[in-house]
Amino acid sequence: MTSRLDYRLAAPEPFEGLMAITKRLKSGRLAGKLIELVFLRCSQVNGCAHCVDNHARALRALGESDERLDCLLVWRDTPFFDPRERAALAFAEAVTRIGEAGVPEPVWAEVRAVFDDTELAELAFAIAVINAWNRLSLAFAHGPAPRG
Repeated sequence: MTSRLDYRLAAPEPFEGLMAITKRLKSGRLAGKLIELVFLRCSQVNGCAHCVDNHARALRALGESDERLDCLLVWRDTPFFDPRERAALAFAEAVTRIGEAGVPEPVWAEVRAVFDDTELAELAFAIAVINAWNRLSLAFAHGPAPRG
């Protein structure tokens, strides 16, 4: 896939701003596998090949199992995710697909029960930032880098 435009070079200040937010979130209260699972699931929902590749690699580097990576797409139907991860994934999907209905009350109640205020705010920012990255990659046809 050939990129339509290198948005990093075309608009370096907004790019650096988004990078700074991403780096801050990756070192925050949700750092590690949880934030990467959220990033990967949102990227799957949005169909962003570049981000799916990037976050699957990041999870592998963190020691994530193939079993969980293989089943993230169908996480609701597996026993591989703990209650906190399940709540984060449900919230991530609801916010990514926000539409007119907003976040359903059962999803809100589930995520609210397992995250404190700071964690919940950081989770919402993480979902917003990965959705921004997904949209940039999709808009400018920025695909995954070839391996080899």
